[in-house]
Amino acid sequence: MSDSNIEYYNRNAEIFFNGSVNADMSEWRNRFIKYLPDGGRILDAGCGSGRDSKAFIMRGYSIVAIDASREMCKRAAEFLGQEVWQMKFEEMSFEDEFDGVWACASLLHVPEKQMEGVIEKIKKGLRPEGIFYASFKYGEEETEKGERGFTNYTENSVCALMEQAGFRVLECDISYDVRPGREDEKWINVIVTA
Repeated sequence: MSDSNIEYYNRNAEIFFNGSVNADMSEWRNRFIKYLPDGGRILDAGCGSGRDSKAFIMRGYSIVAIDASREMCKRAAEFLGQEVWQMKFEEMSFEDEFDGVWACASLLHVPEKQMEGVIEKIKKGLRPEGIFYASFKYGEEETEKGERGFTNYTENSVCALMEQAGFRVLECDISYDVRPGREDEKWINVIVTA
């Protein structure tokens, strides 16, 4: 993730926290955890507000939450009542630690040329047959909106990305933004196994 994206979240942390903490991602969380062992260990990669980490904790999962933004880490840690590690995706060095990796609307800020390396790090952090969920804005290429860069995918391109990394695709589906006023924005969601 570029420094300009990180600085955007540092400067707008309160607005972003308030705008995302109550977004209802329960459908995709439920689809994800049905593949996980009860009480499994999950990495929330790019946890933002901590919304999904909190939901997983409430369901009995052990969570490691990371985010590149210092200010988002502070708010998420306060919300969760546990430490949130400030870490960029390219700094991850986990090995065989997680039953699942959850990357909801976070990897979309990784430039396309760096995506393969980040996906490789995620795969390395998963236990055998671990489960990985990711979501991206729906589209064909890298785009910029304001101060943030986005790497967009379609069903075909996201499945190809995951299969090239050695994952097997379990689910791949389009959804619409759950935040008020953004219901017309399309997302691509993918669940894969190592």
